[in-house]
Amino acid sequence: MRQRGDRFHVEISVTDQAVDVRPVGEIDIATVGSFRAAPARPVLRVELSGVRLLSASGVRALVAAHLRVRARGGELVLVDPDPVVARVLRATGLHRVMVVRESTRLGELVPA
Repeated sequence: MRQRGDRFHVEISVTDQAVDVRPVGEIDIATVGSFRAAPARPVLRVELSGVRLLSASGVRALVAAHLRVRARGGELVLVDPDPVVARVLRATGLHRVMVVRESTRLGELVPA
């Protein structure tokens, strides 16, 4: 499934146990609605390497997704944040609340 805009698009892959979301572009007030479209599964992985900007609206969307997934007993995992996004995660303290991982060449996830 793919949603596209001029400054932003998101690819969503769904399996029985996980949803993989790959947003590319800027997550801000104009684009955050399409970012929220992920279906419910036990694990929500958000690959952030293609995100150039994470605004306050984007931070709120991540927090809301984290709370929704946790309420169902699941886990939100942020993968490969761009350095700019990683700074936002650290500045807001989200790196202490949410799981942040880096992927390896073999597709495994390691702590960031």
